Amino acid sequence: MLNRDGAWYRLRSTPSFDDLMQLPAAQLRLMVDAEAVPAPELDGAELDAPINGQEVWAAGVTYRRSLEARVDEAVSADPYDRVYTAERPELFFKASASRVRGPGQPVYIRSDSTWDVPEPEVAAVCNSRLEVIGYTIGNDVSSRSIEGENPLYLPQAKVYDGSCALGPWIVLAGDFNPERLTIELEITRGGSTAFAGRTSTSEMKRSIAELVAYLGRDQRFDVGCVLLTGTGIVPPREFSLADGDIVTIRIDAIGSLVNPVRRHPTA
Repeated sequence: MLNRDGAWYRLRSTPSFDDLMQLPAAQLRLMVDAEAVPAPELDGAELDAPINGQEVWAAGVTYRRSLEARVDEAVSADPYDRVYTAERPELFFKASASRVRGPGQPVYIRSDSTWDVPEPEVAAVCNSRLEVIGYTIGNDVSSRSIEGENPLYLPQAKVYDGSCALGPWIVLAGDFNPERLTIELEITRGGSTAFAGRTSTSEMKRSIAELVAYLGRDQRFDVGCVLLTGTGIVPPREFSLADGDIVTIRIDAIGSLVNPVRRHPTA
């Protein structure tokens, strides 16, 4: 399904998302232009996350602000200082499709964490050839208390059910410049703003193309993947997400991703 200027369209041939992600980027664009027909029945429909069989990966320490936050939380700051200036970026697995939440669906904070934050990010959607076919909004929910205790705990701080949100849709590459996007984060609590911040992808130290190239080294994605490109907005040390918060991420030319926050039900 496609959204253009607030109106919904579908493709006449009704391929699956995984099928589309196996097409070359140029062919996908031609199909969208040739086969899109209005789908007014979708107005007001609830949206799922724009993902099917794809894995979600993430890049870390791509903004100076992210480096400062990781140094602040860590027992040892040296690994983060070194990766910020190194040729090789930090890349890590974030979520399988079943762990991803869509617009309006709850994201979770860990039951065994005491310091949790959202991480608003531009998400690059890549096909099986690792061409960036489009962009969406990502929320890389993270436990700073667990990661800060020991960098080896990164998977536990990052990977668990409901730790990632994507949406509301995918905007095709070529429709805007991803290097000049404003990203805004607002967290509301009890109807009032508890935290708000803003950054721009122009502040990224590494390019999206560079990150994708490293991700594709020595591994294959048969139906493509999603790469979260890092965050430049980090709430202060005294702030932590709480059950009932509402996280809103807005990105120029893409839209808004809104998710309520819940403490993981195993708590």
